Amino acid sequence: MGPAIPGQGKGIRGNLDFSKSYLTFSLLIFFPLQGQVPVMPVPQRPAGCPPGLEYLTQIDQLLIQQKVELAEVILGWETNNKYMVKNSMGQQVFFVAEENDCCNRQCCGPLRSFVLHVQDNMGQEVMTLTRPLKCGSCCCPCCLQELEIQSPPGNPIGYVIQNWHPFLPKYTIQNEKKEAVLKIVGPFCSCRCCADVNFDVLSMDESTKVGRISKQWTGLVREAFTDADNFGISFPMDLDVKIKAALFGACFLIDFMFFEHNK
Repeated sequence: MGPAIPGQGKGIRGNLDFSKSYLTFSLLIFFPLQGQVPVMPVPQRPAGCPPGLEYLTQIDQLLIQQKVELAEVILGWETNNKYMVKNSMGQQVFFVAEENDCCNRQCCGPLRSFVLHVQDNMGQEVMTLTRPLKCGSCCCPCCLQELEIQSPPGNPIGYVIQNWHPFLPKYTIQNEKKEAVLKIVGPFCSCRCCADVNFDVLSMDESTKVGRISKQWTGLVREAFTDADNFGISFPMDLDVKIKAALFGACFLIDFMFFEHNK
């Protein structure tokens, strides 16, 4: 007799054990085990700062991590997006959840209108990001994308307005009075393998770089099979907190326009 082969003679049970192990391995790729995430201490709120945005006064970098949904990985069924927002020390700052209906998600896909609720670590809603339904074609300059940032909810503090350009993604950041403050300019091609995709935050004349919104490469498997992305945002520490919030909102508009596609 030859040497025993592992799993030989186990029949159905052996196959089930293999399937269970394979499923566990697959889930760990998309849902790595994580411990409890530390939270950022609540700083003192300066005068004129909307409640809940005091966190942004002490931050010059944010990391936005989209949660991978099992239904999207296995069934390809679009679900409401959820994001965890951290500072450069890995401390949780905000949690973001999309509010949408099933018909809008499945029929309109990444072009869908949405409302994103931004909560602090105590579960209080500190920002609301609203995107109306607009045309997604660059051939229609009269109906371009936009996003409104409210803080507290119901009180607009900034806007992100898409600017028409034949081949470059361009946006204008506006304050609560709808006055243009900053520009965002992206690359000609947003599809890059094994590399980050950077959108530069510039002064109004586009001569000075102020910050950056970067879609980060998350690995071949995750990029190929999910639309869950990681983003990094950098801006000056002394930038107006409301403009920081507007740049924060711009990141989600960019995500939906360029990277929110079913794999």
